[in-house]
Amino acid sequence: MPVHLTPPQLTVLTVLAVASVAWLLFMTRLLRRVRSTGPARAALTAAQVPPVLPVLPALPCQRRSGPHLEAVELTPAEEDAFAGLVRQLGGGS
Repeated sequence: MPVHLTPPQLTVLTVLAVASVAWLLFMTRLLRRVRSTGPARAALTAAQVPPVLPVLPALPCQRRSGPHLEAVELTPAEEDAFAGLVRQLGGGS
């Protein structure tokens, strides 16, 4: 028995653990029973229809290609400053 738990706390913890396992077993059996019998199962096996994904009108359509690339010409002074910054951040001297 853990030292930091009182007996009532340990009892409640044990009851909750047992109730959780019982609920899990009950739900598993219930879902298996519903899935294995009934007209819904027969309808699913008779007609194999691919699921249709819902359309979300609030989201824009995805692009098929990436954004356009942009390029900026740097002056020699800017190139030297950038190279110095890269050396400084990269740990070089």
